[in-house]
This record gives sequence, C-alpha cells and structure tokens, in this order.
Amino acid sequence: MGSADSKLNFRKAVIQLTTKTQPVEATDDAFWDQFWADTATSVQDVFALVPAAEIRAVREESPSNLATLCYKAVEKLVQGAESGCHSEKEKQIVLNCSRLLTRVLPYIFEDPDWRGFFWSTVPGAGRGEQGEDDDENARPLAESLLLAIADLLFCPEFTVQSHRRSTVDLAEDMHSLDSCEYIWEAGVGFAHSPQPNYIHDTNRTELLKLLLTCFSEAMYLPPAPDSDGSNPWVQFFCSTENRHALPLFTSLLNTVCAYDPVGYGIPYNHLLFSDSREPLVEEAAQVLIVTLDHDSAASAGPTVDGTTTGTAMDDVDQPPGPENLFVNYLSRIHREEDFQFILKGIARLLSNPLLQTYLPNSTKKIQFHQELLVLFWKLCDFNKKFLFFVLKSSDVLDILVPILYFLNDARADQSRVGLMHIGVFILLLLSGERNFGVRLNKPYSVRVPMDIPVFTGTHADLLIVVFHKIITSGHQRLQPLFDCLLTIVVNVSPYLKSLSMVAANKLLHLLEAFSTTWFLFSAAQNHHLVFFLLEVFNNIIQYQFDGNSNLVYAIIRKRSVFHQLANLPSDPPAIHKALQRRRKAPEPLSRSGSQEGASMEGSRPAAPAEPGTLKTSLVATPGIDKLTEKSQVSEDGTLRSLEPAPPQSPEDGSPADEEPSPTWREQRRPSSASASGQWSPTPEWVLSWKAKLPLQTIMRLLQVLVPQVEKICIDKGLTDESEILRFLQHGTLVGLLPVPHPILIRKYQANSGTAMWFRTYMWGVIYLRNVDPPVWYDTDVKLFEIQRV
Repeated sequence: MGSADSKLNFRKAVIQLTTKTQPVEATDDAFWDQFWADTATSVQDVFALVPAAEIRAVREESPSNLATLCYKAVEKLVQGAESGCHSEKEKQIVLNCSRLLTRVLPYIFEDPDWRGFFWSTVPGAGRGEQGEDDDENARPLAESLLLAIADLLFCPEFTVQSHRRSTVDLAEDMHSLDSCEYIWEAGVGFAHSPQPNYIHDTNRTELLKLLLTCFSEAMYLPPAPDSDGSNPWVQFFCSTENRHALPLFTSLLNTVCAYDPVGYGIPYNHLLFSDSREPLVEEAAQVLIVTLDHDSAASAGPTVDGTTTGTAMDDVDQPPGPENLFVNYLSRIHREEDFQFILKGIARLLSNPLLQTYLPNSTKKIQFHQELLVLFWKLCDFNKKFLFFVLKSSDVLDILVPILYFLNDARADQSRVGLMHIGVFILLLLSGERNFGVRLNKPYSVRVPMDIPVFTGTHADLLIVVFHKIITSGHQRLQPLFDCLLTIVVNVSPYLKSLSMVAANKLLHLLEAFSTTWFLFSAAQNHHLVFFLLEVFNNIIQYQFDGNSNLVYAIIRKRSVFHQLANLPSDPPAIHKALQRRRKAPEPLSRSGSQEGASMEGSRPAAPAEPGTLKTSLVATPGIDKLTEKSQVSEDGTLRSLEPAPPQSPEDGSPADEEPSPTWREQRRPSSASASGQWSPTPEWVLSWKAKLPLQTIMRLLQVLVPQVEKICIDKGLTDESEILRFLQHGTLVGLLPVPHPILIRKYQANSGTAMWFRTYMWGVIYLRNVDPPVWYDTDVKLFEIQRV
C-alpha cells in the first residue's frame, strides 16, 4: 500500500475515533487495527495526523475510547516483546504503536483525572491471555508498557544484532535471552563494539523517545519543595522488576561516551554520511539523566542486594546503594579504565562546539552539551571515586575549558540562564577539592577564540578573566551567581602559584566595583562579595606570596580602595547620599577602570537571545550558605567540617518564580526590613559588618611595602613597572605578617533545593530540545513556565 494511501486510512481511523460517541469494543480488531496494522507512518506523520484538539476531544467526550486505544496499543507492544518481532509486519506494528503512544501520553498526563489511568489494572490485559496465573495478568498498564519497552530494546534483528547463524534459529526465546550479551556499545563492563546498524539505531531511538515520554509525567506536576520528587515510572523502570536494568544502563552510558561526532576521526566526514548515531546519543543522554534524577540528600532509602550486577560494578568496599538501580550502578563504577573512558568521552563531546570555532564545519556540531553537563554533575555527585579520578590528573582541565567557554558565550543570553547555573554549580563542586586549585596552575596554551582579553598565564587566569567578564558584562539575571563565582575563586585561591597581571587587575577591578558605597548600601548582602574578595587576597598573600608579585603590585597600585573600605562612612547622611547616587546610576557595575584590552582573535562578542526565543522558568537556587558547608583545612591537608549539617528545609519564596534572581532578592532581606518589605540600611547594620572586614593582612603588607616601593621610585627616578615587579619578586614578608589564618573551604553540599532546581532545569532542557516531533509543545505543563524572551 502506498504511503499516501496509508496516511489517508490512518487519518480516517482518527476521525472515526473522534466522531464515535458510542464506546468501541476492545474486541473490535477491525476497527483498532487501522491505527497500526497496515500503515507506514513516520512519527512526524503521526503528530500531524493526530491533532492535539482531537486527542483532547476524545479524552473529554469519549474517554472509554481513549482508554481502549491506549490499552490496545500497549497490548500490541507486549505481544511484540513476547514474540520477538520476527516479521517486518510485527516490527511495523510495534513502531506504529510506539509513535501513537508518544503522541497521546502527554495529553493523559496533563489531565489530573487521567493521571491514575496507567497505574490501574485492566482486566485480562496484562500478559496475553494464554491461561497464565491471574496476578501476572493484573499488572498495571504502566508496568506492562515499561517492561515491554525494555524487552524490545534488546530484541534481536530489531534493536540488536542476532547472535544466531541462520534465520531458522531466529525464534530466540525472548525470556531466555541474556541481554548482557547484547549491550549496544563497548565501554564500561563490555568490550565488544557491535557493527553500526542504521535501522537498529533508529528503532532504539523511537523506543527511547516513548520511554522518555512515559517518564515525562513529572512535567505535569508543579514544583513542590516538600516532595521527594520520586517519579513512579522511573522508580519501576529502574527497579529489580526490570531484568534489563544493568545492560540498558550500560548501553545508554557507553553509547553516549563512545560517540565521536567527527565521523571516524576524519574531518568533514560528517558531510558525506548522514549520522544515525547522533539522534540515538541525544535520546540516550536524555533518558539517562532522567533515570538518575534522584535526590542524593534525601536518599538514605532502603538498599538492595548487590548480586544482580556485573563485574564492572562489583566494588567490595561499598554497601549496596539506593533502590534506583541506575543510580546504584552509577555510584559503583570503580575501575580506572572505566573512569577514563567516561571522562574522555564527556570531555570530547563538550569540546566539540569549541572545535567548531577554529575549523568551521570540520566536525558535526552537537547540541546536547546541557544534557552532558547534567550527566557529568550526576557522576561527580553520586560517585566520589569518579570525582577524585577527574581531579587526579590535568584531565579535569578538558572539562573546565569547555565550561568556561559556555559560561562566557552564554553570559548575555537570558534564555541560557540555566546553562550558566549548571556550569557554575559544577565548578563549585570541583573547587571544594584541593586538587582542583592545584591543577589550575597548569599554563593555558589552548587558544580557543573567546571574547575575553588576551593574556599569557595559567588556567587560573582564564577562570578569573571569564568570571570578571560574566560579572561586569553578563545580564541582570546572573546576579545570584556572583556569590557562587567568588566562592569558587576563594576555594582555589590558597593554591594559586602565580596570577598574571591581567587577572590580578580584574580581581582589583571587582573589589573597586563592589566596594562603592552605593553598591554596598543598596542590598543587605552585597557586602559579602567584598568579604569574599578580601579572603582571596589574604589567602594568596599568606600562602602564595612568593610567586604573586603581579597581584601584590596591583594591590599597592589600588591601595586607596583598601583605605576607603577601612574608613567606610556609616552616618545617616553618608548612607543617604550613597543611595541617591545609586538612583542616578542604575548600571550594576561600571566597566570603566578595567583596562579591557583587545579580545582574542577570531572571537565573537557574547550575543543576547534572539527575540522570541523560548525559554523555561527555573525555581530559585538556595543561597550560598545553604549550597555549601564550611570546612577548615588542617595542617596535614585534611578537612574538618566547621558546622553541623543544617536541617533539610526547602527554600522560602515562591518556588516557580520566573528566574532565580527575584526570589534571591527576597531571601537577601534581613530582619531589619521595614513593614513595607523594603529593606533599608542603618548605621548599626553598616558597623556590624564593617568591624569584621579582614583588612589586617593587607594593611600590614601596604605598611611594609609601600614606603619601600616609593623609595625605589624616588631613588631611581623610576616609572617602569618591571623594576618594581623585580623588587617585589625578591621581597619577603616572613615574620612581618599576622599569623596565617586557617584556610576555609566552602564545599558544595547536596540539599533538596538544588535537587528541585536540577529537576526543573533538566525537564526544561528536554522540553525545548524535542522539537521534531514536538512531543510536549502546547500541552499544559506545570513544572515550569514557557516564556518568550
């Protein structure tokens, strides 16, 4: 039958369904088969031929017909999984049912009255009706559907290659098939890389799209700070009920990490061959991060026995982890070669957009870097051995540079606030480990074209220059991230051996901008930024004075800023005057006073979002005090926590605020807020924190060095920096400075606030990235709002 005919027949069936007011019997196969038996419709056809308005009309006016359609489609998938889909016709039926369910499920989820439908049992619809025992038949529809999808993802000659020699043996019994022998790609726990097969790839992609649609019920529930966020679809699929959990987890992870978009290592090769892998890799990455959506802060749940796992996961030291097997397996990967494979794969894919910039079009440009960042976050958060492996060598810099590239590139684009947050969260997590600071001392020689000043220096310089750029020329909505950005700099500062002059000047420019009276007095927590910067300078002076003559010189040149801070006025007229000045200058930070210098060659300025770009809202992120826990570094380098873990309480403020910033501003109001809710600064408030400014070390340094530097200038008639720098390089302050303070590290700590943030961010990314077909567009999602820039 021609494709036009089959589309016509399919459309006729849809119209019949919407116009029939009487329930159609489930046994009326002639009617139901029209939806899947003879048609060869693509997923795009199904979306075009089944309009949203008609699905909703059936749901409202003849609910029993919609129920029967779903249950019959699931039944066909179950039959396909049982039989092993040997004929072309069976394969076609499975794909058609899969596309139809992908189309219909979101409309079932958007209606609260239908939400329990898939979890109810349909009499006799569990497992085909060949006299099996009743309780097996009484599976909820959701469970039958999920188990069928899992079976179909390891179906020989449909989604995996058959190991049988002849077609006579093809009737491999699906029940006895050991799916661990059919893992899709070599990598963790599997050494054999099967021949690429375009048809298997596209069939897997379609089934994974259906699986992701099943999981997407989460999008239709509003963000609730008190919920543990468990998703019944994910919970069942990742439980011991799914006998394919391990091989599927491994298949998804390996497929993502083994992917090389360059095309067999030959530049421009992707222009010659269409790539069936990329859609599969994207779908695999999305399914993987959703199955790993698990609140680690709240996960002291029941454990499972570890007997089901293969050798790659057998880590004797660790007790069995959470019930979600995907999280469990992820947390138990421990072999060095597996870590290397994962890290290399993620770094290769994250660097892909950077390669684009110096050999345009040489490789295929991938679009799923946000999913990769979430995956990398989950790996570090759930598997501490992986985190330590990442930091053990300078390989961590292959993750750092792409993240800094994305942060710099997205800083002016409101639709990419989420990307900015996850990049910063990852760096915050890494910065809690001493090794990260040490690794940053490696010289930076990769010249990725970035819209930042040219400098010669280390990866630490790159980090500081990019952070300065975000703070001074990002958009307003990034202000809540300033605390995080400076916390990262504080965490690494005790280990930075030598900052370049460019980076040193950037840090002083930030101090200058943050210590103006109008900025300090205009919000209750702005002075924290000054405290962070002073802590950075103190750490470097006390622990890395010898190599940091550039920073010491910059501090001496800008010494007036420190004197102004020490003499900060706190009387009411001064406060009033500062706030008047603020009304005249709404710009958050001036760029004057920072010698910008030319940007790198070949770079383009960071662009704002195109008008009309869709974005999804995010819930508020917790404040830095909730995000991190203070630890002190002892003499021997070990960390000692300085605070009891705070109770897990959700953040105040409306959870679905359109961006983190407004809610943050509310959180930043101290108790001295007036009745109107407007906070205003008082002399007592200024004095309360002014007295704690840690200026002693810097004042002592200035007291000792300024006269010496001035004397050199007078004696030698010098105006030349290099001579002064040479003097500072050989100077010493041993015995002249106050006793070094202990190093304080603010380590990221898991909390329900960030778990909720990740959930909304992840589903927002998935919603926006699935446009062909547009699985969730124009359905009534509740987890976030869709906004136009």
